Amino acid sequence: MDGGFPMKRSEINVIILEALALCESRGLFLPPFARWTPADWADRGPEYDEIEDNMLGWDITDFGSGDFAGTGLLMFTLRNGHPRNPAYQKPYAEKILISRENQRTPTHFHTHKMEDIINRSGGNLIVRLYNSAPDGSPAPGDVPVTADGRKFTVKAGEPVRIGRGESITLARRQYHEFWGEEGHGAVILGEVSTTNDDNTDNTYAEKVGRFPAVEEDEPALYPLCNEYAKWRGR
Repeated sequence: MDGGFPMKRSEINVIILEALALCESRGLFLPPFARWTPADWADRGPEYDEIEDNMLGWDITDFGSGDFAGTGLLMFTLRNGHPRNPAYQKPYAEKILISRENQRTPTHFHTHKMEDIINRSGGNLIVRLYNSAPDGSPAPGDVPVTADGRKFTVKAGEPVRIGRGESITLARRQYHEFWGEEGHGAVILGEVSTTNDDNTDNTYAEKVGRFPAVEEDEPALYPLCNEYAKWRGR
C-alpha cells in the first residue's frame, strides 16, 4: 500500500455495487470473477493464477487523497500481460474505467505503456495534456495529440473534450489528467493499451498514493486486484 488516507471497506463496497449497476444499465457486463467473493477466492486453484499475477479485476483508488469523489478513479482490468513474467505472452491490456463528474485523476505519465482512452458511454471526458521534460517534470509548449485518427496540437494544459464514441491516444511520457465534465454525468471509459504495470510504470506530477490502505470497517464484498493473495493463502 502507498499510504495516505485509508479508504474504508464500506466505501469500496458501495463504489463497486454502484459501478456494477451503472455498467449493466448500459448493457456492459463484466466477467464472472468480478463477483467472486473472498470465500470464492479461497477455493480458486492455480488455474486462476493469471488473474492474481496480472492484477485483473477491481482497482479503486483515491490516490491517497481521502476524497474519492474529488480525486479518484474506478478501474476494472479485463485482460493484461506481465512485464516481467514470460509465462504471460499478452503484449496488451484492456480496462474499463468510470470517471465521475469533476472526479480528477491526477496528472501522470507512463514510461512504457501507450494507451487509447475511449468514451464508451455517459457524459464527456475532459483531458489535459502536457509534455514531459528529460528530468520527468511537466514541460511547456504545444502538445501533439492523436484522436480518432486526427493529428493536431494543443497548448499545454488546454482542455480536450472527448465525447461519446470518441477516443484519444496517450503517448509514452505524455502527462495527462482527466475527469468527467460537470453536468453530463459519469463517463464509462475503455482503455486499450500495451501491457499495464501499475506498480512501476506511473510517474506523477505531484505526490500521490496509487494503492490506498484499506480500513476494514466491514467485510469485503469483492477483493481488489492487489488483495487476492490474502484470501487464497499464497
